[in-house]
Amino acid sequence: MTDTAPSELHDCVLIVDDEFLIADMFRLQIESMGVTVCGKAATAAAAIALAQQYRPKVVLMDMRLQGKEDGVDAAIVIHDTVGSKIIFITASQEAEAIARINTDHPHAILHKPLFGVRLQTAVKEAMGV
Repeated sequence: MTDTAPSELHDCVLIVDDEFLIADMFRLQIESMGVTVCGKAATAAAAIALAQQYRPKVVLMDMRLQGKEDGVDAAIVIHDTVGSKIIFITASQEAEAIARINTDHPHAILHKPLFGVRLQTAVKEAMGV
């Protein structure tokens, strides 16, 4: 569990994806909703650092990241230290990958390619909008 009350979280979204173009596409979609994007990260370490700095209400988390640690590793630390809601975004349909994601009690799991309003609906729900 976290030591952080949800009221201490900021109304912003952190985007964690190792592909710049995909992260930027997500940023544009989130900002078009009138929601602030507090940062983008491509590694687990950068994601953790930004989450602890900005304390976002929501983190969009890709499963595969640059470096040795993956999105689940980052999500567990962020969930435990910050308390952000994690929305996983993955291209994997493998049962093993989904089971690993579920170890962190994700708010949602969305599958790539991600089109339409699925991302916006999940973010609105996680933000409580």
